[in-house]
Amino acid sequence: MPKPDYNYYNNDAYSNLYEQFYFQEQSANRIKPIRKTIKKKKKKNIIKKVISYSFFAFLLFFVLPYSFRTYIADIFPHNSEKMLNIDYYKLMFPTHGYLYKDLFLGKYILKDTQYDKNLMVDMEETTQRLVLKSQLLSLAEKYRRIKPAVYVWEYNTGTYVDINADEVFPAASIIKIPILIELFREIENGKFDLSDKMILDDYYRASGSGKLQYSQGGIAHSMDKLARIMIENSDNSATNMIMAKIGGMPEINRAMKRWGLKVTHINNWLPDLDGTNVTTAREIAKMFYNADSTNILTTHSKRQIGDYLSHVKNNRLLKAGLPSDAVLLHKTGDIGFMLGDAGIVKTSTGKKYIVVILAKRPYNNMQGKDFIVKASEIIYKNML
Repeated sequence: MPKPDYNYYNNDAYSNLYEQFYFQEQSANRIKPIRKTIKKKKKKNIIKKVISYSFFAFLLFFVLPYSFRTYIADIFPHNSEKMLNIDYYKLMFPTHGYLYKDLFLGKYILKDTQYDKNLMVDMEETTQRLVLKSQLLSLAEKYRRIKPAVYVWEYNTGTYVDINADEVFPAASIIKIPILIELFREIENGKFDLSDKMILDDYYRASGSGKLQYSQGGIAHSMDKLARIMIENSDNSATNMIMAKIGGMPEINRAMKRWGLKVTHINNWLPDLDGTNVTTAREIAKMFYNADSTNILTTHSKRQIGDYLSHVKNNRLLKAGLPSDAVLLHKTGDIGFMLGDAGIVKTSTGKKYIVVILAKRPYNNMQGKDFIVKASEIIYKNML
């Protein structure tokens, strides 16, 4: 059998014959070459866009409001025109009505909280009073259900006692001390005056300490009255009103950072029964020291604050452990599971010291009170 001629399939005759047959018989199915059409990009006309947007803005902010007031407003109620009174400042700064840290040109604004220098200074500590500390620790051994934090600092010598002084504790009503200090700093800065008044609204009413919660709404109370009952009666409603007056929790927290406090923080309006407002014994002492002995406040403000602190109604804690001739400026705090008292004591011999005692305890357990009273007595006798 002869071998096939493979070159037959490659010769020109076969190739031409195949092409003729294919293109004649299958002309209807021929594949046409695809031609790509390249679209020319239109050049952006920026001027045209600017003119278009300007025209749209003109219609939105001028033509439409004018047409509404001229032709359509009569169809709607009289106060419907308020819909067109656009507050552009609110559009640009939507949080300025409730979130701000400073006042500039009559506008509340946010301000950076990073500062180069703290306003408050630390007490100058020398040596720890080891005998007094040992006595207080021995007392604490008798009250096993109580967890205390104690800080004592004597003015003349700088000697001190530190027992858990840097441990975080619920502040309870002692948190009213930084609120009071910031109130007077705002007054000294000219933002308002003690004679200014606030109207009691249901929003400010708070349970717990104080009688203002039961007062008639719509009545105006001076800042002096609110500050006094906040400290003397530990009134929670008055505290909330003062906090609102000076800018709320953000403003007070900003101020405490400015002072140099690292732990003390307000997280809740009063009453803070869950203990989310926190502090330490050392930072409470630092606030008392600066409000009393530095230039963070004027002499007039210090005297006013001293008047409030000297008339605190609760005399069952630090006061109960002092003799009648001792002078005490202080603030108490009680939220059931935490009891505390802090202030400045002047002895009958003229010595002066700061004392802070905080006590975590089983809810309303009387051992907390007993511990603070006896600790106050031991500290006073050691200072003589």
